[in-house]
Amino acid sequence: MSKTFIGRFALFLIGAGLLGLLLYQVPAVNRRLSWRLDIATTYLRGVINPVEALPTPASRSAGPSLGISPSPGPPGSPTPLPTPQTVVIQSPSAPLDTPTFTPSPTVIPQQVELPAPEWEQQDWNNCGPATLSMYLHYYGWEGDQFSISNLIKPDRTDRNVNVEEMDHFTRNYAGWLHTIYRVGGDMEMLRQFVAAGIPVMIEASFYFAGAYWPNDDLWAAHYLLVTGYDEARGTFTVQDSFHRPNDRLDYATLDEYWQPFNRVFILIYLPSQEETVKAILGSAWEEETNRESALQAAQAEIDAQPDDAFAWFNLGTNLLYFERYEEAALAYDNARTHGLPQRMLRYQFGPFFAYFHTDRIDDLLTLTDYALQRTPNSEEALLWHGWGLYRQGDINGAVADFNAALAANPYYADAQYALDFVLNQ
Repeated sequence: MSKTFIGRFALFLIGAGLLGLLLYQVPAVNRRLSWRLDIATTYLRGVINPVEALPTPASRSAGPSLGISPSPGPPGSPTPLPTPQTVVIQSPSAPLDTPTFTPSPTVIPQQVELPAPEWEQQDWNNCGPATLSMYLHYYGWEGDQFSISNLIKPDRTDRNVNVEEMDHFTRNYAGWLHTIYRVGGDMEMLRQFVAAGIPVMIEASFYFAGAYWPNDDLWAAHYLLVTGYDEARGTFTVQDSFHRPNDRLDYATLDEYWQPFNRVFILIYLPSQEETVKAILGSAWEEETNRESALQAAQAEIDAQPDDAFAWFNLGTNLLYFERYEEAALAYDNARTHGLPQRMLRYQFGPFFAYFHTDRIDDLLTLTDYALQRTPNSEEALLWHGWGLYRQGDINGAVADFNAALAANPYYADAQYALDFVLNQ
């Protein structure tokens, strides 16, 4: 083979590569190919750096026992983590005598199907904006999922949209509607709202059909819009931006899928419906009271099933709301001990808060490192990894993480605050 041929072939390969790179910049081509490239990269990353279970805590700092009595070890050794037991909750105020949701005195129909908004199939990693778009369409909003995602997740590879981000969008870009979100929802509440003509958006579990890396547990998060129910069949009707419109989930499955997210729900409604919303929510209209009830509900689930990792996680999240950081950290310890899904920290970040505020920086860095192995562009994990490095005195590393978080999401105000804070010290 002549040197001339080899040289020409090399130039051909370089030219083909440059042409491919230029074509990849064309929006239509990029939209079709980028997700395939990302899937291949994700799988390769899982081969090179095999995915293990979410790390369990090796030790924990001294703090409130929460009903747990650890066995003493030799002087200077880490305190061993005991078998999880029931946490005894000391509520910030008197225990509630009424449930979170007070049903309306009006008997609701046995079956209700609200007019389903036009179904919108989600773009890649876009279930939150797509579901919110359908919800807003129910009230006549004009726009689509990209009107939302362009503002709250401009990067298509951003795999998570928080409830707070969608609440912010609705308040600022559909301000003629009212919106709130609460936790600790239940089946009766969902039926009450649907019967009142108000769909409900929830965050729930989702299971992939195929693995994205070797040993993938297939678990992820997904948003659903509840638009109907049928008591005789024991099912809810949901608008599922991934699978299909007017899908049906039985009550038990929906509740099982809903639990890992503290049974969070978003309500969007007309100003004229606010008194109806207040009547259905009852004591849960007040956010602090809602969190107290959710905290007690998580404790009741732990009492019934002490090895329920999601119940422990929800307990930690509700304790965190009241800034009870030591107790929250111990609850998250128990959740980790019982085993959490590989992608859990892609969607919920309570352990980062709890370990930071209890000065458990090793745990914080361990968990954020793990989260970034699964989701390298997670702005939340980058933010908290940066705060962990800052606590260790690594200012340059912290700044790099905060900048990376802003590169992933330029609208991420928490990362901008962190960067300004560190640079102005």
